[in-house]
Amino acid sequence: MSEERGTIYCDLCNTELKLKGKEILNGHRLVYDIGENKKVSVFRCKECYEKDQSLSNYQECQVFTRVVGYLRPVKQFNEGKQQEYKERKDFKM
Repeated sequence: MSEERGTIYCDLCNTELKLKGKEILNGHRLVYDIGENKKVSVFRCKECYEKDQSLSNYQECQVFTRVVGYLRPVKQFNEGKQQEYKERKDFKM
C-alpha cells in the first residue's frame, strides 16, 4: 500500500491521490481477497484504473521462522506445523 503520513499514492504511477474525508476524488481503492481471510488494498489514479483494473505489481511476502536452529519458509511447513505457527502468540516483556 502506498500510504505515507496520510497521503495516498497510485501504486503504479505514484500520482498523489486527493482525499475528501474517506472518499478518493481522483482515483479508486481496489480490495482483493487473496485467501485465508486476507485482503489487499491497492490504490489507483483514474488513468491507471482505466488502463488496468487487475492486481499487478504484487508479490506476497515470504515469511521465515527458525525451527531447531534452521531458518525455513513457513509455506514449506506441513499443514499441522502451519496451523501451529498461526496459533502462536507474541509476548512483550
